[in-house]
Amino acid sequence: MNRNAYDSDITTWSPQGRLHQIEYAMEAVKQGSAAVGLRSNKHARSSSDLASYQKKLIRIDDHMGIAIAGLTSDARVLSTYMRTESMRSRMVFGRPLPVQRIANMLGDKAQINTQRYGRRPYGVGLLIIGVDETGPHLYEFSPSGNAFDYYAVSIGARSQSAKTYLEKHFEKFAESSLDELVAHGLRALRDTLQQDKELTVANCSVGIVSKDQKFTVVEGEALRGYLDALNADGGSGGGGAGGDDAGAAADAGAGEEGDGGAAPMETE
Repeated sequence: MNRNAYDSDITTWSPQGRLHQIEYAMEAVKQGSAAVGLRSNKHARSSSDLASYQKKLIRIDDHMGIAIAGLTSDARVLSTYMRTESMRSRMVFGRPLPVQRIANMLGDKAQINTQRYGRRPYGVGLLIIGVDETGPHLYEFSPSGNAFDYYAVSIGARSQSAKTYLEKHFEKFAESSLDELVAHGLRALRDTLQQDKELTVANCSVGIVSKDQKFTVVEGEALRGYLDALNADGGSGGGGAGGDDAGAAADAGAGEEGDGGAAPMETE
């Protein structure tokens, strides 16, 4: 039978054992604006290439924020849920919500949508950066319900080029200063641009958090110094898809690779 006979509901498996609606949701993340996240032993940061009318970096709490790629409406739903749980943690337990816990809670919430008739997967991927009592963390959340802990990762359109850069340099991140970490993130983000595009204060923003600094979004003229330093370092935008053959970014977990995207779709 045609593949379309099995993609009308999330609980319908194809003969090949695939859930096509999850694959469609993963594809929506791939079509979103690129976002890059990386962390050191002291800081976590994310950057996003964004449209001028849609913010892609969202503050969740003083110690945590997210970058999004995919459907903005779904991102608003998940960010509201995260803010509610963060507020609950402060009111009930008197402490900030641990980053790993909210990542696992998001995974459980997304998993429910893959098991119940009439639901649909969230068509958005998140990079969750935060600092808690165990240090800085960076998690990637995908519509399938998986959440992985990384040293560095990228999601969104042409993200493989950014992952290639991060793979080559991730061993330096642990001891990097804040300025060096931001520079690495902008270089990785620059590699996701089309050939005729460049990073500017109008299409780029940076989120930073550490134990000594609340989650802060750097954008507009405040970002110009970083971009000027990036341009002085050499090279222009438009890395394109030159790194599409490379593997995924380094995983900080127990040797697991991130769920980088949907399985290849049938072409029949």
